[in-house]
Amino acid sequence: MPFSSLTEECEGWETTARETHFHSAHLEVATEEVRTPARPDGRSWIVAHRKAAVIVAPLTADGRLVLIRQERIPIRSAIWEVPSGQIDDAAALDARAIEAVALRELQEETGYQLAPGAELLPLGHFFSSPGFTDERGYHFLARPVELSAAGQAHEESETILDCRAFTTEEISRMIRENEIRDANTLSICAKLVARGEFLLHI
Repeated sequence: MPFSSLTEECEGWETTARETHFHSAHLEVATEEVRTPARPDGRSWIVAHRKAAVIVAPLTADGRLVLIRQERIPIRSAIWEVPSGQIDDAAALDARAIEAVALRELQEETGYQLAPGAELLPLGHFFSSPGFTDERGYHFLARPVELSAAGQAHEESETILDCRAFTTEEISRMIRENEIRDANTLSICAKLVARGEFLLHI
């Protein structure tokens, strides 16, 4: 079960049967029979297993948030979002290795890197859509960041059209006007506001 290895069966939860319908390098769809604390007789659920991901909020020295504008095939649109990427070998990764993935995605997708003396802070994780998938995303704050000499080096499968650093006022407007509408970016902005790192004017 390569995509769900980070999902632990807690007390009162037990998977009793499983049928896989589809499997690829990035996605697995299965029908699972699960006993739960509230339903000890079990219930059937279709689950989309996905690899865990990293989501990075890059802040510049003057407090601007770096976003990329990327084409997203499922929604037939290009949207502004924070850099992110899947953790390819989640079962074998520890905290340091996950942080290394976050730094790599930051560099590849934005062309930014940590400035000298900067920090990469883990901010916990969230579930992108727990009604149908076990995918979880690990939030990181990278501050301050600066442009690297190497520049962007994203994968061929990605179509990143632009990269810019936005002020808090601009981010606030983009959220209000629904220009920012993906779960990764909205959730990490909420985390930054809760921590007092970012002041939004919604």
